[in-house]
Amino acid sequence: MCGIAAVIRFDGQAVETSVIERMAASLVHRGPDEGRVVVTGSVGLGFRRLSILDLSNAASQPMTSDDGGIVLLFNGEIFNYVELREELSGRGHRFRSTGDTEVLLRAYEEWGRECLPRLNGMWAFLIYDRRRRTLFGARDRFGVKPLYRYRRGAQLLVASEIKAIRASGAYTVDVDWERAANFLHHGRLDDGPGTFYAEISQVPAGTAFEVDAEGQNSEWTYWSLDDLREQEIGDPVERFQDLFEDSVRLRLRSDVPVGVSLSGGLDSSSIACAAGRLIRQVDVGARKPLFAFSYMAPEYDETRYIDEILKEADARLHRLETTPQLLWERLPEVLWYQDEPVHSLTAVVGYELMRLSSSCGVRVVLNGQGADETIGGYFSYFKDYWRELLWAGRPGKAWDEIQQYSATHSGSASKLLLGVVEHMSRRQLSRFPAYRQLATSWRRQKLQQDPWFVPELVNRMSPGYAAGTRGLNAALKHSVAISPLPLYLRVEDRNSMAHSVEARLPFLDYRLVSLLFRLKSQWKMRGGVNKYLLREAMRGRIPESVRTRKDKMGFPTPVRKWLAGELYEPIRELLESREARERGVYNTGAVIQDLEAHRRGGTDISDRLLGVAQFELWARMIKEPVVTPGA
Repeated sequence: MCGIAAVIRFDGQAVETSVIERMAASLVHRGPDEGRVVVTGSVGLGFRRLSILDLSNAASQPMTSDDGGIVLLFNGEIFNYVELREELSGRGHRFRSTGDTEVLLRAYEEWGRECLPRLNGMWAFLIYDRRRRTLFGARDRFGVKPLYRYRRGAQLLVASEIKAIRASGAYTVDVDWERAANFLHHGRLDDGPGTFYAEISQVPAGTAFEVDAEGQNSEWTYWSLDDLREQEIGDPVERFQDLFEDSVRLRLRSDVPVGVSLSGGLDSSSIACAAGRLIRQVDVGARKPLFAFSYMAPEYDETRYIDEILKEADARLHRLETTPQLLWERLPEVLWYQDEPVHSLTAVVGYELMRLSSSCGVRVVLNGQGADETIGGYFSYFKDYWRELLWAGRPGKAWDEIQQYSATHSGSASKLLLGVVEHMSRRQLSRFPAYRQLATSWRRQKLQQDPWFVPELVNRMSPGYAAGTRGLNAALKHSVAISPLPLYLRVEDRNSMAHSVEARLPFLDYRLVSLLFRLKSQWKMRGGVNKYLLREAMRGRIPESVRTRKDKMGFPTPVRKWLAGELYEPIRELLESREARERGVYNTGAVIQDLEAHRRGGTDISDRLLGVAQFELWARMIKEPVVTPGA
């Protein structure tokens, strides 16, 4: 788990060593253990190392092949490196290290581009092939590990974080106002390859590219959810159990202490209990303790669930203690590490949890990211499932499911059905260009009347009309590929790496995800219960009180209460500042007026208000040079 940076020039000029040094230095938090820079003519490579597997110098990077023809920069983990190593050894390869970096290098030597489908893990890597004078790069299937790029004139810059590109001196900060407007009006983040910085983009998940010495670039998708088709699978529960257990087993491979993020919910509990079982299978003398890290606001106490999980997993709990004021004070720091705004103060809680993990000497933390978006954890997915049943001509089944949901979660079944039918009607209308044009026009007029923002901001937004998805699996694919999972993965990676901690995600093992998207929707939703397959698979494996929970939390914060109380003064001070009033984007008077109404118990404006506050803090931050907080 590391930070990588590269510059390649296409005009024959040499890369300045100082440029690569600045880029690598900005990533020291991603790799505090070691740093190296290699410049070979028109190619410069920089690396910062966080030692997780093979802590010796034999695993240092940039790593070069025996003949010097291939140079590798690798950020991430190849969890099946042990099995790949055995296969490559059988093919005549010899290893000088025991970790996964050299396995990736040898895999490229053996299979070239075709090494990618064999990898099970999370990665962003660059391989400079000196013999072919090409730079080959790839990002893992789900985009767990980041990779950004910026091309200007005769050079290409690639790095793990945007700040490294900024630190190069080759980029002059220019706001991508389309992204900014979409965020301020709709809260949209990370729903495409673009960023808040004009001309800096991400390499898409599941994508590889190759660029030659003349600057000719080719890019291709090597893995996609669209390639997965529904099929009959014998005993999906047993198959899920086996794959999930193996996913956790692979992600426990580490030469440093391991922990879990524990919320008391279904996902983190499943991971913690599986990790506990696997650790107990190891000889007593070789066992490593399992650490658990949790946060609970007093308003969302999950202690009774967590106590049961700790007992089952035999884990040691470290509980985060914080305050609204401290979280607010940390927000600028979080934005520096994130490079872009985040979705809520829950992201700051995650940042503090990783700080706690690091302070306890734990450098690897497993968590449940990806479970909601692949197994159906959000309550909105129920409506996607009901619509799917109606589209398929099964109104009786849809009505039965709605009634069971209503009995389990309360609410009028008739009103739920009416809402589903109305949504389907609108989607049918969206097939007609005239309706889409009218809907888009109406939405733009409504946004131009938003008192919080200047009307001109609407002109910066993305055009078009979003019709929504058709069916549960389509909604899940959208969640994984577009929103919200890419945002959550970005937040998790930056939060963990800010404290030199590696976050591992068992639910995003590609074998597990492939299984889930080959199953029919009723394996995710059934009888008013979400995550049906996971609940069945965990029967007898996690505490029953957790397995049958119907509510959902996940480190929540009582933001509405905080903004009316402890955070009212600092938020108002920010809005009343000269910088905010002169920003030329928002009408601070209207925002403050609504803040006062919020304080008196009026309409909850928490999400929108935090969006404005974040944008203001971010806009100030990008004017400053890239200097690590506290340096």
